[in-house]
Amino acid sequence: MPKITFVDPEGATSEVEVKAASSNLLEIAEEHGVKLGSACGGVCACSSCHVYIKEGLDSLEEMEEAEEDRLDMGFDVRPSSRLGCQCVVQGADLRVEISHESLQTWYNEHPDRRDEQVK
Repeated sequence: MPKITFVDPEGATSEVEVKAASSNLLEIAEEHGVKLGSACGGVCACSSCHVYIKEGLDSLEEMEEAEEDRLDMGFDVRPSSRLGCQCVVQGADLRVEISHESLQTWYNEHPDRRDEQVK
């Protein structure tokens, strides 16, 4: 069972054990209350689930053209950038840093939780 460690720009860390290695990072984050935004609902139509894979990048499938095109819309894109909705967890542990844009999107989607936001 792979372990996913999510770290957000506010410094919060969530460790999640994944039973099945068939879910994508966005689905896993949503199931476990991790603040990972998704304006399009996870259909690769935006870049709001933008993350940086700090450990385990080589274990993920290669990025497809649709994901590359959407990442072009993202902010602060790096070599470790991926879209959470497109990263299907395989068998390896991952360390995932949530981008500022994704966290801001999450707060926009959850206005009742904005009082938790670190300024």
